[in-house]
Amino acid sequence: MAWSYALGEAGLAGSYSTPDDAVVAKTISILVVDIYCSYGFLRPASRRNVANQSDVASYKEAVNVLRADEFVATALVRQGLVPCSPGDAPTVAITTRTLEVFRLMQLRCPRLGVQAWVRGLCDLHGLPPRQYLGPQFTDAFDFYLAIRAKVEARVMQALGRDSVDWRLRNACPCCLYKVQGEASFDMPMFCAMDGNDPLKRIHRRKADGFDMDGNAVSYESIERVDSRLPAGDYYLSRAEVDSWAAGDGTMLAKDRDSDDVEDGDETVDGGGCSERWHNMKEDETAKAWGVYDETGIFLALCRHSFVLKVADMVRSGEQMKYGFAMVGHLANANLVESFWMGYDIGCKTRKLNAKHPRLGPLVRAGKFESHIGSFHGTGHSRRCQVRNLPKYIRGAGSEGYEQNEAFFSKSNALAARTRYASVFHRQQAITTYLQHTDRATTYAALSQLLVTKYYRALETLGTEPALKLRLLAMRGLGVTDRSTFDSWLEAEREYLESLEQEPEEETLAMEYYQKLVNFYAASLRSEVFAPTSYEPNLAEAEKATRKREAERRHAFELEAKSLEAVMYLESRLGVVNRWKPGEPEWLEAQALVGKRRYQRALDTLEGLIVGRLFELWRMNYADTGYKLRKHITKALQARSKAIRTALDAYNIAAAALDPPRPQLSWDVVVQYGFLAEFDLLRFSRRDVREEPWAKGPGRAAMDQHFDLLGAKEEIRKLDVEIQRFVTFMKDDEAILQHHEQRLRREGSVELAHQVWLYGRETSRFNADHRRKLSKLAKAPGCTAVMVPGVAVSAERRVPTEGVPSGDDDDEAMTDASPDDASPEEEEEEEEEIDEEAVADGVEAIYRVTTDSARRW
Repeated sequence: MAWSYALGEAGLAGSYSTPDDAVVAKTISILVVDIYCSYGFLRPASRRNVANQSDVASYKEAVNVLRADEFVATALVRQGLVPCSPGDAPTVAITTRTLEVFRLMQLRCPRLGVQAWVRGLCDLHGLPPRQYLGPQFTDAFDFYLAIRAKVEARVMQALGRDSVDWRLRNACPCCLYKVQGEASFDMPMFCAMDGNDPLKRIHRRKADGFDMDGNAVSYESIERVDSRLPAGDYYLSRAEVDSWAAGDGTMLAKDRDSDDVEDGDETVDGGGCSERWHNMKEDETAKAWGVYDETGIFLALCRHSFVLKVADMVRSGEQMKYGFAMVGHLANANLVESFWMGYDIGCKTRKLNAKHPRLGPLVRAGKFESHIGSFHGTGHSRRCQVRNLPKYIRGAGSEGYEQNEAFFSKSNALAARTRYASVFHRQQAITTYLQHTDRATTYAALSQLLVTKYYRALETLGTEPALKLRLLAMRGLGVTDRSTFDSWLEAEREYLESLEQEPEEETLAMEYYQKLVNFYAASLRSEVFAPTSYEPNLAEAEKATRKREAERRHAFELEAKSLEAVMYLESRLGVVNRWKPGEPEWLEAQALVGKRRYQRALDTLEGLIVGRLFELWRMNYADTGYKLRKHITKALQARSKAIRTALDAYNIAAAALDPPRPQLSWDVVVQYGFLAEFDLLRFSRRDVREEPWAKGPGRAAMDQHFDLLGAKEEIRKLDVEIQRFVTFMKDDEAILQHHEQRLRREGSVELAHQVWLYGRETSRFNADHRRKLSKLAKAPGCTAVMVPGVAVSAERRVPTEGVPSGDDDDEAMTDASPDDASPEEEEEEEEEIDEEAVADGVEAIYRVTTDSARRW
């Protein structure tokens, strides 16, 4: 901190000089590695000491060790040099600015490794690669990151932000920074979690071999013991994750691979989703390549892509325990009253969470819900979609739960550095990347994300007049108002669920018929063995075979057993007179049994075809992006295999009927575009071709209806989030300025300087945020409040004495907004000069009214 304070506002461009009043204890000579210098690795200040420019040993610098320095390393760090080895006699040191430039470049380009950087330094200075410089640079960089972590810990302590889970409880200003008097509706926190496997790590051990008997053996690990932990609280420990695996309860094991399990009063989800998603199958996710120790990461993000928690997947696939641990930790942190979690297998986790002994109470209390993402939802059955897609869930707004995929597309670049790293260095690389992403990427894009969501919701609301006209044209379909679409969705749910099982009445009737057939057959068989009269004849009895006696005993037992089953079913069906062959009920049940195999094959094929047709409709729907179309295409390809299998089973069953049903070919099935064109449905139990929700115009209107409902909910959420964000920016800047001034008054000028640096890093994007939000405020239809409110939490409240009220700031945020804001202008890189001038004026007024120091 002393070195940073000595440089002042010049930062890395400045240079350190020994204070005039300092007492020098001794002077040492050390080889210095710097990013820029005129002679090799020599710092510019030591050019006068060069004796031979081709002699590397001459590239040394004299470093003064002050009497106040306890160690040589302390003296080096004070002067902006990080030693490459511990002890009092280091021979090589690397300048702090070299390490800082590497740190920032590596965070912006995660693929950049130490070897490439060191060789780049050699190229920069015209020297051959130094083999020893790589390990030296790694050691110095670890030391430098440890110093930064210690300094930040002191800053957090000075700011009062060092409590347990403080970062988690303040991870996102829009989700968690509540404002007094904000709209009082039940708005949960929206999160998404998912696993990702590129960030694997090789488990270092001796090569596998064979013992003396020829049996394969696996040699012991040769991992270096390293007890260091990465800075920060991003990681869930392995012990915490494993505790949730042990706490599953054996009752969950039998449910993991099943699709239909009763949850309360309704059967949740199902529809064969486990056949499409490997991470639903615990027997598969429990396996992993033995060459890896960590097989990936499991990440939870808020809806604005701020990182909540991360866990390592260890020697396994994406098991349920990682989701349990993530949900359990977030719930125990008491971030909000309730939160909704999106997951690509949310239908399965919804069921398992409800049955979990520790998470079940949260689900039943309404504090947690699990949904599927809108993007991954295309890979689920239609029956699952109508229950778990956020589009059909009231309160979800326009949430898609797909933040993780965009995050992983960038974080995957870390794989080149983590594959062969140690346990500590892998976690350190991931942690520093997550921290930098939160501060420099996610926070920087926060206002643009809010603005984009708002404009998109306004654009959707602009289609409401068209829907009203469509409603008038749909009077013939029985549409009186938009509430009809809700009943259509429920009708579709009931229809799709009816395809999963036979109607109970038909099932009982067919079972009763089959039991009657068995009973009558058993009765006839027992009559063969029954004697007409009882005449003891010991001589004849002795001649009877034991086999005959066994057959007779079995016949009577089978008759009694069949009669018992018949009597039970008669009570279930309310049959007064037992059916006999030739009666109408008998013939009807006989026909049902004959069609049973055909009907089940038909239901299976119909369910798959209906889901495929609905997804084809979604592909052709307006505003479906290229990536979503590709994802739907892949899902359809996977479903096509199941359709082929079901089609073969149907044709076999159809040929067995009397008369045989017509055969279907794949070429005919794949040509169907709408349900009305699917002639197969006329043979099903219920013909839905004429249902209004099954026709193209009806489905388009229903989709538009739910889009409008989601857009209205999204506007309400964004109004709350924007005011939270505006309040957060004002409060955070004010409290950081307050603590900086307090520390200076107390004489902790070096720590105050670090607080200033921290504030400069966290608030450098606020000017852009205010400009974008000011433009949004003037957009037609925008109802967001740009006036900062009063935070519910007192953590960022500044003592009232001597602190500006901020009223002028509030006026500046609203009155100085540009008049001609539009979505198109928000996407353009260059803006009009007059808009820039107005925005600059807003920022100037804001600075003056808050009486900010020049550093802010």
